[in-house]
Amino acid sequence: MKLNSIGVVIGPCKTSSTHGSSSSSSSSFRCCTLSTTPQPKAKRVRVLPGLSMEENHHHHHHHRNEQNNGAKLIRKKWQEYQGVRNWDGLLDPLDDNLRREILRYGGFADAAYKSFDFDPSSPSYATCKFPKRAFLENSGLPGTGYRVTRNLRATSGIKLPRWLDRAPSWVATRSSWIGYVAVCQDKEEIARLGRRDVVISFRGTATCLEWLENLRATLSHLPCQTSGSDCDGPDGCGPMVESGFLSLYTSGTDLNPSLQQMVRNEIGRLLQSYGDEPLSLTITGHSLGAALATLAAYDIKTHFNRAPLVTVISFGGPRVGNRSFRCRLEKQGTKVLRIVNSDDVITKVPGFVFEDCHASRPDEFHVAGLPSWIRRQVEDSSPSWVYAEVGRELRLSSRDSPYVNGFNFATCHDLKTYLHLIDGFVSSKCPFRATASKMLGKHARSENLARV
Repeated sequence: MKLNSIGVVIGPCKTSSTHGSSSSSSSSFRCCTLSTTPQPKAKRVRVLPGLSMEENHHHHHHHRNEQNNGAKLIRKKWQEYQGVRNWDGLLDPLDDNLRREILRYGGFADAAYKSFDFDPSSPSYATCKFPKRAFLENSGLPGTGYRVTRNLRATSGIKLPRWLDRAPSWVATRSSWIGYVAVCQDKEEIARLGRRDVVISFRGTATCLEWLENLRATLSHLPCQTSGSDCDGPDGCGPMVESGFLSLYTSGTDLNPSLQQMVRNEIGRLLQSYGDEPLSLTITGHSLGAALATLAAYDIKTHFNRAPLVTVISFGGPRVGNRSFRCRLEKQGTKVLRIVNSDDVITKVPGFVFEDCHASRPDEFHVAGLPSWIRRQVEDSSPSWVYAEVGRELRLSSRDSPYVNGFNFATCHDLKTYLHLIDGFVSSKCPFRATASKMLGKHARSENLARV
C-alpha cells in the first residue's frame, strides 16, 4: 500500500465478516481506504511523495491548523470529552479529539509499567525506578506539562503461612509501587485542556501476591457512608466489589499506609491547592490498574463532598462490582469509559454478568440469558458471583487490525495492542483505518505476562 498526495490509500484492502467475528484467520481484517493522514512525529517533517516542497509546506501548515482547531474544541468542550454526557455521539464513529485524549491517557498508563522494576533479582524489585522530578521524561513522556506529585503503593491483605519465610523475598513481597499522581502545571497545556488536570495512573499485576489477590474473585461488601435505601441497589444487597481488588486498595501495614489512604491524602491536598479553579480528575489504568482506577474513583467521590468531575479511562479491565456498585457510581456522577478488546479474556471475568438494560453479546456468558428459574437460583444462592459492567464501553477487536499477529492471551491483553487498536478504530461499520500507526512493539517481552 502507498499514500497519494491527499492521504487516500491506494491498493486493495482485505475484508472479513461482521465486526467481532470469531474467525481465527490472522489475515481477516477490515479497514477503510479513505482516511486522514496520520500525524507526523514531533519535530520531524514527513515529505509526501509527488508533492513539491511548496506543496508539502502547505500540507503541513494545514495539518497544524487542524491540530489547533482540535485544541480549541477540547478547551471549549472539555467536560464532554471527560464524559459529562457519557460520550454520546463521540464513540461511534470515534471522535478524533477523543481518540487523541484516550491515547494520551494511555501513555500515562504505559509510564506506570515502564517505571516499575520487574526484575525479582534486583534489590529495588517492586519499586519505582525513577525519581519524581524526572519520572515522566524517563518513562518516555517528555513535554507533557505534567509533574508527578505522589508515588502510590498497594499492599496485599493476604496472610501468608510462616513456611514462606524461607522462600525468596520476592515471593512474599506484600507492598509494591503501583502507580502515581501527576498534576498539569504547564500554562499552555492548561489553556489547551480548558482546566487543570490531575492524573492518577495504575499499572497491572506484577507480584506474586497481586496474582493471588486477582484469584479472590467473590464479591465483598463495600462500607457504605449513607443509610437506608441509598445504600441498596436493585439487587437489595448493597454495593459489592471483587474481594482481591478491595484488599489491594484498602490493606496497609504499620510501615505502609493503604493505597486508599495515600489517594485520599494526595487528592485532599490537591483540592486545597487548586479547588477554586476549573479542575478535572482523570484516573487511568490497565488490567488490574483499571479495576483499581474504578475503585479509586468511587472512593474519591464518596469521601470528598466537593470532588471535581472524576473520569476513569480504563484499558482491558476485569469486572469490578455488582449492580448496586454500578448504581452508586452512576448516582455519584463518576464517568467511566471502558476500552475493551473482544479477544481479551480478562475483560470477560470474573463471575457472571447480570444483564438488564445492557445489550447482550453472544461471546460472553450472562446470567440473564439463562431460563428464569436458573437465573433466580444463581442470584439467590450465589450473589457474590453476579457482577455488572460499569460505565460506557468502547469495544474493539484485534481481528480488525492487519498488524496484530496471532490472538494469544498476552498479545490481546497487552496495553500496546489496545493503544494500536484505538489509533486505528473508526466506527463499527469501518473498524480500522488503513493509515493507522502500527504502535506495536515486541509482544514477546517478558513483561507482557505480568501485565494482567
